[in-house]
Amino acid sequence: MTSVADLRGETALILTPAGRDAQIASSLLGEAGIESRACRNVEDLCRELAQGAGFALLADNALHNTDIGGLALWVSEQPPWSDFPFVLLTERGGGLERNPQAFRLTETLGNVIFLERPFHPTSLVSVARTALRARRRQYEARQRIDEIREAETLLERRVEERTAELGAANRQLVTQIEEREKVEAALRQAQRLEAVGQLTSGVAHDFNNLLTVVLGNVRQLAKAEADPTTLRRLDMMEQAAQRGAKLTAQLLAFSRRQKLEPQLVNLNQTVESMRDLLQSTMASHARIETELDCDLWGAMIDPTQIELVILNLAINARDAMEVGGVLTVGTANVTLGQPRRAEEPPPGDYVMVAVSDTGTGMSSEVLAKVFEPFFTTKAVGKGSGLGLSQVFGLAKQSGGGVRIDTAPGEGTSVKVYLPRCDDMAAPRALPPEAPRGIDGRPVVLLVDDDSAVREITAGMLDELGYCVVEAGSGGAALETLQQRPDIDLMLLDFAMPGMNGAEVAREAITRRPHLPIVFVTGYADVEALAHAGDAGVIQKPFEDHELASKLRAVLEGLSA
Repeated sequence: MTSVADLRGETALILTPAGRDAQIASSLLGEAGIESRACRNVEDLCRELAQGAGFALLADNALHNTDIGGLALWVSEQPPWSDFPFVLLTERGGGLERNPQAFRLTETLGNVIFLERPFHPTSLVSVARTALRARRRQYEARQRIDEIREAETLLERRVEERTAELGAANRQLVTQIEEREKVEAALRQAQRLEAVGQLTSGVAHDFNNLLTVVLGNVRQLAKAEADPTTLRRLDMMEQAAQRGAKLTAQLLAFSRRQKLEPQLVNLNQTVESMRDLLQSTMASHARIETELDCDLWGAMIDPTQIELVILNLAINARDAMEVGGVLTVGTANVTLGQPRRAEEPPPGDYVMVAVSDTGTGMSSEVLAKVFEPFFTTKAVGKGSGLGLSQVFGLAKQSGGGVRIDTAPGEGTSVKVYLPRCDDMAAPRALPPEAPRGIDGRPVVLLVDDDSAVREITAGMLDELGYCVVEAGSGGAALETLQQRPDIDLMLLDFAMPGMNGAEVAREAITRRPHLPIVFVTGYADVEALAHAGDAGVIQKPFEDHELASKLRAVLEGLSA
């Protein structure tokens, strides 16, 4: 928008002593098309200057003996773009060297053009137009300066906006990098645990074969031994082998290869039933408190395994509280979002059982390794390092997960999440006592690549009243089936070189569709044996009564 000062930028201000000088100058300027206004005194001139003008025509004698401080102040306060032109009328021969007053005015006013009197009209008009042209350029400069400042302001605003956008993008990128690092760390942890799980499951398989031979022979020797000292030593050997079997069970729990028997469980009842056991475990070391959700959902879990989990966590908590403390066992219904670590469950509804202590807590370095088998912070001989790995394996195999909240000096809370289940499963009836066949002993085809395991198992079967036919491989077993139509049942090792148990079973069923099969395994992929059901699988090492129960249940199911 054009200001009033801009509209007056072509106006000449005239200040001359009393007389006709102002009238003549105004008339001459008017004939040239230049508007002018006469000023009575310096104060009037200053007011007009503040309103805007193109130049000022001053007579030098108009400023004699006059206070020009206000005029000097206005000149000094001009904006940077302004250099207001003054045309000073002087007497002929009154140059600066002869007119000290004119020299002082030059110092005060700055941009001064001298015009001697008497002057020719053309000279006045020429000087006036020069002054106006200079003033016009100054206004143009001011406009350019304003435009530059507006452009700078716009540029600064755009720079700020762009900087803010870049900052937001950078923060988003940092967040994405952090999330990616978390995901990569979780993936590496999951891969490491999976690799260790595969290793431990293989070790457990071979170890279970050895334990089957050891326990079977120890029990056979104990049946025929009467010497108390020898019986005591055999009992010690059996107990040691049983501890080894428990160790392999923990390894299988970590690697998620154990055979679970999930049921609908009320965890509140489980915790309450274990209170006396937990108290005896803690002794006077710590006070036990429970925080149970009265509206707790049902959880699908193997009841025996979850009791072992709670007991293991309680023992770990006891060892973490060196000078006593509080052990809290709690339950709750929870809905979880995206997992933060590999051991945590996927999003969904879960039943949580938490075991918390007021002990020493864990550092981040310990927390990163706590689920790895055989990792322990306890002294040598105080723990196997399989407690938390078993907890992790059971929770993952059951479809849940684990979360640990801990900090050094602030205690630890281990939260186990189990899948929610609201449908009550129908109880399964135990099989009745199996009658013996009237046409002689049932014939069992025993298939196992380990000759020692096969020998001890054949002895058990013989004592249980079965007729045993042995095969050391899947191919040999299929040939025997072809030659022996009298075989009533196949007892089949799952993990064998060449054809594994599942492949042998599929081929055998094509030849004998109704042949009952019981798998014997030191470990097995749960999904691979899901079709066999609980009655169709027996875990190594096993006892003779377990073997008898499984075979009887399968044969009676066939006769039914």
